[in-house]
Amino acid sequence: MSTPPLPPVPYHASALRPSWPTLPAALRAAVADRLGSPVVTARVAGAGFTRGFAAVLQTADGGRAFVKAAPAAEQPHLVDWYAREAAILDRLPADLPAPRPRWTLYEAGWFVLCTDAVDGHTPRLPWVPVELDATLAGYAQVAAALADPPVELTALGLPHLADLARSDILWWEEVAAGREPTPPLPAPAQGRLPELVALESLLPRYAAGATGLIHGDLRVDNVLIDAHGRAWFCDWTWVCSGPAWFDLAGLLLTAYASGLDADRLFATHPATVGAPPDALDATLAALAGYYLTGAAAAPPTASPHLPAHQRWSGEQSLDWLARRQGWR
Repeated sequence: MSTPPLPPVPYHASALRPSWPTLPAALRAAVADRLGSPVVTARVAGAGFTRGFAAVLQTADGGRAFVKAAPAAEQPHLVDWYAREAAILDRLPADLPAPRPRWTLYEAGWFVLCTDAVDGHTPRLPWVPVELDATLAGYAQVAAALADPPVELTALGLPHLADLARSDILWWEEVAAGREPTPPLPAPAQGRLPELVALESLLPRYAAGATGLIHGDLRVDNVLIDAHGRAWFCDWTWVCSGPAWFDLAGLLLTAYASGLDADRLFATHPATVGAPPDALDATLAALAGYYLTGAAAAPPTASPHLPAHQRWSGEQSLDWLARRQGWR
């Protein structure tokens, strides 16, 4: 059996972040003041694809907290993302496996979000069955809870996946029209541009009727497995209205790349109840175009490992889709 094609950079080491001592002194003092004790250690998060500060801080009195921070002048988009996540976390159902928010502050030109620290690790790849089972079970809980989301959460005016797809996710139509360069395609997908356009165009239509909320950015680097084997879900910035099977498909890209029966895992998960028969194909086509075109246009404020992650994810999406469609 061939070795599964693992990501070029491990997900637990995909980020490039500032260290605690490099943050402005006034900012560090303000964070310590809010924590109620001096910070003695800072374990910087290795997962993720932004350059924002993110670390588990331990204080002299034995307390622990997870802190994200970004400078408004240099990274205003991150400030917006962290503020949005703070508002979402504050309104998520309390029993979800998601970090609980503590406070936010603005100091020395930086925005800070503080949450409870989750003592866990990024799932290992290839997937360890017990960790994948825990993650899929955890997401079933998330999907069930957000199928009928609390009013205070929907009151935030969160976007709809159907609109996000049309504005930011669907790229094969742009490639077909010559408005976007054709990304490198593996042999099975060459000459399949009309089929890719047709498949991705189904996503907004399928998503339009969804009334529940989804995580919107469910990847392995947004999952933590704690010491008890429970899966926790992090980075809730991109919550939107949409079908839960969209999240599931994105998560299972790494299961497919691990050589597992991702078709079965998708079809038997509670999040796919009532999904159109070709929902997975539509999602894979859309993700492939999104990742492969994005790899050529990664922002300079992102991790330098982002383009490689996007190319790999796009290639896995296309390979899975090609196998399902009989293109190879």
